[in-house]
Amino acid sequence: MSKVKASTSSINIGLSEKDRRAIADGLSRMLADTYTLYLKTHNFHWNVTGPMFQTLHLMFMTQYNEAWMAVDLVAERIRALGYPAPGSYKEFAALTSIKDSEGATKAKDMIRQLVDGQETVVRTAREVLPIAEKAGDQPTVDLLSARMEVHEKNAWMLRSLLEE
Repeated sequence: MSKVKASTSSINIGLSEKDRRAIADGLSRMLADTYTLYLKTHNFHWNVTGPMFQTLHLMFMTQYNEAWMAVDLVAERIRALGYPAPGSYKEFAALTSIKDSEGATKAKDMIRQLVDGQETVVRTAREVLPIAEKAGDQPTVDLLSARMEVHEKNAWMLRSLLEE
């Protein structure tokens, strides 16, 4: 049921092929979630309006720039495990858990959707973490821990904007 195919070269990094495949599959879902969140955040950056425009415009820019850098880290980890990283809209759409937004969105709805997106990436990372821990894949554990910290902080900052 693997969604990714193994590289043709022999890899001997102390992780079984089965573990590498399971981790790469999980990281592929996380990559799709991260890229989808990046795209949604960038879209909202372009299209936000209202009294919170300046604050949200800048916050969204900070968050989409950080997400843009993160997709490279996740994709490169998948490659280091010996698998191709998904990279098309079709692949991302099949793998992501984040819903797309359609039409004009009000600022507070943008914030709510981005909170949900940030939390979705955290949940996906938490699903992959025990697989990486059990396999002894410390680089992936470190990557997942760092990503969870960033996305939890982003979700908190966004939620703070919704408080009255």
